[in-house]
Amino acid sequence: MDFGLVLQTDPPASQVVSLMKRAERNGFRYGWTFDSAVLWQEPFVIYSQILANTQKMHIGPMVTNPGTRTWEVTASTFATLNDMYGNRTVCGIGRGDSAMRVAGRKPNTLARLGEAIDVIRDLAEGREAVVDGNPIRIPWIKNGKLPVWMAAYGPKALALAGEKADGFILQLADLYLTEWMVKAVREAATAAGRDPAAITICVAAPAYVGDDLSHARDQCRWFGGMVGNHVADLVGRYGEHSSMVPDALTEYIKSREGYDYSHHGRAGNPSADFVPDEIVDRFCLLGPAEAHIEKLRALRGLGVDQFAVYAMHDAREATIDAYGRQVIPGLRG
Repeated sequence: MDFGLVLQTDPPASQVVSLMKRAERNGFRYGWTFDSAVLWQEPFVIYSQILANTQKMHIGPMVTNPGTRTWEVTASTFATLNDMYGNRTVCGIGRGDSAMRVAGRKPNTLARLGEAIDVIRDLAEGREAVVDGNPIRIPWIKNGKLPVWMAAYGPKALALAGEKADGFILQLADLYLTEWMVKAVREAATAAGRDPAAITICVAAPAYVGDDLSHARDQCRWFGGMVGNHVADLVGRYGEHSSMVPDALTEYIKSREGYDYSHHGRAGNPSADFVPDEIVDRFCLLGPAEAHIEKLRALRGLGVDQFAVYAMHDAREATIDAYGRQVIPGLRG
């Protein structure tokens, strides 16, 4: 199993770079950031510094979307980074939550997302693609490589990930839901004539190593609120007790009363007060290192190839170091 670190690009950017360097020293192979232009600094500028200051770490957004930038700009940006530092980027992409909503736009449709996946990958790897009805190719790209990993929760999005994406990003670490969603992605891949085993499975969730479980829960409760945004969309589309979406995913948002994006992805987010301890425990990895290893073994048994640590809490350095010192060696041993 590979490991990734997920950060927000809060200023100063030098701290983001420093944490990624620390993560690589501790055995993390992937570095991810949020991508929301109003809430945080522009990640692609910072990626250049991360790549320059690491040796093998692969970098990308968790996640970008098809609406913030035009597709040829996204492809060219990834291809430029790859040309400068070797093929060490990954395009995590989804419909767009905070990046679109904070700017007053609706998330992209799945049809637009599916088209963007093909176009961005083709352009970034030097092939011709049609953009707004015009066939274009970026002529300077040689030997380009850009895996595109799609974030998804709902049945139609999971099917699209299986049909088109090189990887599937699941932003929660609940064992039951992971099994259900990985199965849906792989079945869609098989139906599309693809090899389901070729799709990389990445689970991303907060991890907090320590013995004070109550404090760890409070530091990570924001995550249930963030996931709740996507769940609310699913409930609006399919209903509360639809056979299309497990009750295990939808039940906890019944007391949700809106969401303030000014606290998005941050410890102490008041918009996450509705999230019960049970959901925090199910969605996140909390407790001593042994508890993390046990849950990671279970995730690995469900086919998870990478666990990406959301580190938006008050113990970022300590958690990164604990993973490098205890969790990663313990899992591999």
